[in-house]
Order: sequence, then structure tokens, then C-alpha cells
Amino acid sequence: MKDILKGELVRLSAVDHEELGKAYAKWNQDSELTRYLDARMVALRSSKAISDFFEKENKEVSPMEHPFTIRALDDNRLLGDIGLYVVNNWGPRDAFVGLGIGNREDWGKGYGTDAMKVALGYAFTELNLRRVTLNVFEYNPRAIRSYEKVGFQHEGRMRKALLRDGKRWDMLYMGILRDDWMERKQ
Repeated sequence: MKDILKGELVRLSAVDHEELGKAYAKWNQDSELTRYLDARMVALRSSKAISDFFEKENKEVSPMEHPFTIRALDDNRLLGDIGLYVVNNWGPRDAFVGLGIGNREDWGKGYGTDAMKVALGYAFTELNLRRVTLNVFEYNPRAIRSYEKVGFQHEGRMRKALLRDGKRWDMLYMGILRDDWMERKQ
């Protein structure tokens, strides 16, 4: 049997609140990264505050939430995190996905694309989802290309939704259906 949480470059693993809190406290110092990950204004938080947040959020993890850390296969280092958040478990079987690679040195090396491939495999073969949706900011072309590579299609945009450096930017919505993913797998 194949390890469904392992890709070509990364593997997905359980979240360790303390480890992820320390990593996010470091990553949070990079305002460019925080602007790629969140629509809110940049706010600095301590390692303890972030660890406490993750612990509180994941203390009683809902069966609708599937958070993972992303680790490099070659040396097991923490690269970032990814999570699937099922919004409708009955009928439509839809989820949102969020992904972040923390260190700039790891950007543009295929880790995010590989992690998304693994997460989609989990979403469609283990969770039996029908659709996975994400939002991405117009000013993040690297992420947009990565999502397109794994099969996400543009489905909409919220015009001028974000204010960054005195300029308004669009928030893009992208999605992939199980049928589209299955076609790409063959």
C-alpha cells in the first residue's frame, strides 16, 4: 500500500502545537509571508501566544478539520502547514484548503505544490470530498501558478477586497472538483 500522506518532496504529519508555535513566531517576523497567508493586517505575536492559539484550536479537533504540518522528505524539517476544513460534510462534501510555506529559502522549490497534491489525494480518496476550494491574493502569482499546476481553476474574484501598501487588490477564488482531479491522475 502507498503512504497517502507522502509526496515526492514532502510528507504531511500531525501538528505539534509547541513546534508550530515557535516556527510561526519566527515566520511571523516576515511581513511579506504574513501578507501572503492572511487578509488581516500584520500583527506580531509571541511563540507562546501562537502555541496557545494552536493548542486551543486543536484541543478538540472537529472531525471537519484536518490540519497537518508539512515536512521535507530529505531531512524531516518543518516547512509549513496545510489544512482541510470541511464546510459541508453531507450532500455537497466541500472543503476549503489553506497552505503556507514558512521560510523564504523554501519558496519556489515545489514544496507547496507537492503538499497540495498530497492534501488533494487525502481529500478525495480518504475524506470522499467532491470539491476543494481556496482563496489567494492577486499579488501572489507564485501561489496562483502552483494551484493551477495541481488542477485548481479560477472560479471568481472579490474585487478590491484587500488593502496593502495603500493599494487595493482582488481576492481570487479557485476550486478543484474530484472528477477533475481523477482525470489528471490518469
